[in-house]
Amino acid sequence: MKIGIIGYGNMGSSIAEQIKKRFSLMVFDKDLSKTQNLKKIIVSPDLNTLVKDCEVIILAVKPQDFPSLLEEIKALSQGKLFISIAAGITTDYIEEKLPSARVVRAMPNLGIKIGKSVTCISKGKSAQEKDLLFAKKLFSYLGVVKEIEENLMNQVTAVSGSGPGFIFYYLENRANFPLRLKGRIKEILIKELENAAKEIGFEDKEAKFLSQKTVESSLLLLKKTGLSPQELRMRVTSKGGTTEAGLKVLSNGGSWTEAIKAALKRAEELSLK
Repeated sequence: MKIGIIGYGNMGSSIAEQIKKRFSLMVFDKDLSKTQNLKKIIVSPDLNTLVKDCEVIILAVKPQDFPSLLEEIKALSQGKLFISIAAGITTDYIEEKLPSARVVRAMPNLGIKIGKSVTCISKGKSAQEKDLLFAKKLFSYLGVVKEIEENLMNQVTAVSGSGPGFIFYYLENRANFPLRLKGRIKEILIKELENAAKEIGFEDKEAKFLSQKTVESSLLLLKKTGLSPQELRMRVTSKGGTTEAGLKVLSNGGSWTEAIKAALKRAEELSLK
């Protein structure tokens, strides 16, 4: 099976590097400099070639690029499985634009860079059960996977998508922690994120799972990369995005719950339904 990835930014490139030993891969990015000198990955000369040649296509472009992208690939989309990892883009929206395609939505997070992503996944109306199972298997190579209702995807974006940015922001000031708390940083982070997750609609079990896995993968990323919390915070923060919205709240003295709610609000504002 050949998998195509459209968009070779942080997420697209991380997925490719993690799965290129398991699948035949073809990638395309309109910024050709991003796909130079790749090993064991086919670089497509254009979008149409990729969609034509691949059975499964991962859509890893920015949300604002979706309308023009879907219009361009519509004619070749029949019978293909599309997996979207874009924040705020619903399966209904993609299915409306690509009526003959099957669609699954996935929301991985920054842990994908080290194979420790927390990925939530949901099936569109057009997708079959086998499509969902394939997507789960694919993302299991990249970390842990949890199936959720799609109406919670914006909440997932706020918690496991933006959560690492809030964690790194918190850790930037760890030198100022009281000595008695330094051994409990992980516990404190999980509890803060878990409480915030409950406040925006997650049940106890889901909130615990997402918060624990998000904190664990963020701390492991910090350890494995050797980068500072500030550097990692900057990498996960896109201008005008959900993480930036929550960080503004934290920097003004707001609580984790207020930050998560701000991230959720921004995710809803960016949504294409």
